[in-house]
Amino acid sequence: MSFMYNPFPFDDPKAINRPELKKKTIEGITTGTLASAKKLAKDLSERLSHSEGGNIIVAFDGYTTADWTRMLNCLGQQFSAAGIGFRTYDFSEVFKPEEELHKMIDPTLMWDKTLDPTLLFGRVYKGGYEGLLDSRKVSEFASNIEALRKEKSREIIVVYGYGCLINDLRGLYDVKCYFDVTPKEGTLRIRRGQFKNFGDITARPVNQIIRRCYYVDYEVAVQLRTDILHSHILDYYIPSDDLDKMQLLSRETAEDIMDTLVKYPFRCKPVYLEGIWGGTYVKNLRHLPDTMRNCAWVFDLIPMEVSVVVEAGADYVEIPFSTFIEQEGIPMMGEESVKKYGWYFPIRFNYDDSYHSSGNMSIQCHSGGKFNIDNFDEFGRQDESYYVVASGHHAKTFLGFRDDADIPEFFREIEKADTEHKSVDYQKFVSYEDSKPGLQVMIPAGTIHSSGRNQVVLEIGSLTIGSYTYKLYDYLRLDFDGKQRPIHTKMGEKNLVTDRRTSWVRKNIVQEPQAVRSGEGWAEYIVGEHKLLYFTLRRLEFEKSITDNTAGRFHVLSLVDGEKIRICSVSDPSKFFIAEFMDIVVVPADMGEYVIENLGNEPICVHKTMLRDGFENEPR
Repeated sequence: MSFMYNPFPFDDPKAINRPELKKKTIEGITTGTLASAKKLAKDLSERLSHSEGGNIIVAFDGYTTADWTRMLNCLGQQFSAAGIGFRTYDFSEVFKPEEELHKMIDPTLMWDKTLDPTLLFGRVYKGGYEGLLDSRKVSEFASNIEALRKEKSREIIVVYGYGCLINDLRGLYDVKCYFDVTPKEGTLRIRRGQFKNFGDITARPVNQIIRRCYYVDYEVAVQLRTDILHSHILDYYIPSDDLDKMQLLSRETAEDIMDTLVKYPFRCKPVYLEGIWGGTYVKNLRHLPDTMRNCAWVFDLIPMEVSVVVEAGADYVEIPFSTFIEQEGIPMMGEESVKKYGWYFPIRFNYDDSYHSSGNMSIQCHSGGKFNIDNFDEFGRQDESYYVVASGHHAKTFLGFRDDADIPEFFREIEKADTEHKSVDYQKFVSYEDSKPGLQVMIPAGTIHSSGRNQVVLEIGSLTIGSYTYKLYDYLRLDFDGKQRPIHTKMGEKNLVTDRRTSWVRKNIVQEPQAVRSGEGWAEYIVGEHKLLYFTLRRLEFEKSITDNTAGRFHVLSLVDGEKIRICSVSDPSKFFIAEFMDIVVVPADMGEYVIENLGNEPICVHKTMLRDGFENEPR
């Protein structure tokens, strides 16, 4: 489920995948809302003409923030011109009343601002759409649709609304359509005022809509979409980010696009976010818009936030990465990963850019598995790691407490900073490493840490999807809106592991590279591996090329030094991806042996992440 609050409205034009699609697949894509409506209207009209019974019943379901209005209007125009009767049925009428939903859901969300000053947290709702619907209304709805189905009026009837394709109702429909929306566009629609939470009559404040979405609306949508994809019951899959350029894909077409892409190394389309400590390095590197104040976060591969773009003839098809995972989880991630983590990609990747910025990231920590499960009903812990890609003068990476730190005094000081706005000499308490390219630090849950100013780090973390980040000290800094930045001292104190001090840190989670294999002009090193993290961090160094093997376990590669590389299958070199500096590429588990080739002149360093041996036995 997506949990980003303010993505920048920019579409990176370079993150394009070009798998070799079948001609039939390319021809099976209809682009444009009006063109898609004409194609769908033609199909439905033909079904009606061949129907021995009465009306044709169509279902329009979709991911949270999906908007069917334009498609319904275009269909109405087509049927009216053809003299075919057309009716619509709004499924939102089947939800429980607003007040009843509030009584059920709001107590699961955190409202204590002393613990959660910006109201970020809550408990993940597990009841599916079924728990949000009024059972009596559902029964009446099913009876009404069944009666309409038997009528001899020879009409097309479209039922539209979130949840209308739940399992118990699927038998009511002749044609089933799903409108998918990428997480970035979904958040932008919320911010544009185009969505309110399921069952709500009056929209909440934007941040509260997004929080409710994360814990409820997105959760139930992901559950249903996964079930729909695994059941192969759709007639049409409709990428619908651009309301003017929706695309109509038959289920077979959509499945073939994803089935083809998962046989290639591929890159996701990044999402860029501004931040008060954001820098300029990535903004300059990737030619981001001048209207961006800075770029703090680059979500290159945050699984529930990004999408994949596929070139298909003259068209581009954009699919949420989470949809891709739900469809192709086993060949992409490997069977053991799916057994352990379900249909979630278990590692997340982003860049944190504080290069030439106004200051450090906040001093913070993250929560462990038991805390997340007990308090949020989340999947598990939030571990992280930083790999320094670029650094300027005096850059530091803060990690762990100093050996001589007075922890009770630290807690008193940060509490005063929060309540009395008194500055803290944080370097008296928090240890640091001098940053230089190639420094790898691991950050198990509970470890105090921060990325200092004037660097770019590749952040790699565990599956936990939400933002369980507890800011302990933020230098009395104001946010872009001029308000004091939120601090979570009470939540942080509950999660800090205070005996992770300089001596322990340098012995355990800041390691010297260890060679694991090498040959003439190439080598692979472990740069970070510990029992506290379920993934292993490697670096591949080579002059011309290096060969590797997924052995049934996905690899994620980032070009951290060098100009350009080609990543391709050994058995079928036509399956390749060309990556540039700082691109992040997934090598699917089923690829097996692959080779990385240097397409430039300078030596190459590629950061590689994969699940650690024994990950399947790790606790959450």
